[in-house]
Amino acid sequence: MRRYTYRIVNVFTQHDGPFTGNPLCVFENADSLDSNTMQALALQFNLSETTFILPSQRATARVRIFTPRYEMPFAGHPTLGTAHVCRALGLAQDSLTLEMTAGIIAVHADGCRWTLQANAPTWHEVQEPLSSLARMLGVNEGEIMERPLWVNTGTEQLIVPLATEAAVRRATLRVDAVAHLKNENGAAMAYVFAQVGVHAIARFFFQQGSAILEDPATGSATANLGGWCLAMDRPLPSSLEISQGECVGRPSTLHLHVDAMRGIRVGGDVLELGTGAVSF
Repeated sequence: MRRYTYRIVNVFTQHDGPFTGNPLCVFENADSLDSNTMQALALQFNLSETTFILPSQRATARVRIFTPRYEMPFAGHPTLGTAHVCRALGLAQDSLTLEMTAGIIAVHADGCRWTLQANAPTWHEVQEPLSSLARMLGVNEGEIMERPLWVNTGTEQLIVPLATEAAVRRATLRVDAVAHLKNENGAAMAYVFAQVGVHAIARFFFQQGSAILEDPATGSATANLGGWCLAMDRPLPSSLEISQGECVGRPSTLHLHVDAMRGIRVGGDVLELGTGAVSF
């Protein structure tokens, strides 16, 4: 039997609350684990994502990200949480790079506030009429603002601007809509948000098996929101403080900054909650 150590961290925490943000399990040394075992461990822990730290010839560390059902090329809160663990392990100080399937991601810390530099975005139009999209999201057609877009800074997601916070709180992803709202990898998901000044409220829905779940804090979608801002030619530089997770009892705070050079950065606070080990 071998012993594998892991850490549980919360990412995008709010006011240092121990039960805020998005939880993440990080395996500290996964060099001897194969893909099937990583997938099995992700299902065992059953968090939205579990990450595995591996050696890299190109970056501070290589990272693989698994949901309970499949591997992801990139995700925001796993990137920031894994960077926090890499620093705790002495692999780097406050600046490091992580090799993801989606590419090399630069990450920087100021205390427990971690910020990643997202990849340059691509985007394309949504094919469904607004009336159909509104029905799939449980909102009125007139509550969808500007242009919903599929945006990709590492993981393609549907970004939908809504008119009011009330519309965001009322939104949901209907089970019968998932066949029409799949990204390039065949995963159904939608990110809805409403902006008021420099603040926004957001929700992220995704399919897992036959169920529709809601994520408490989604860094990849926040990066894609930055891509949406670029597609819409929003004035730059631009910053947003985004609240997410209140509807699932995990209030979270995410920070988005799009600089004058069109660079997208996503940040949030990381809190380590505990450590452990499994043996098999």
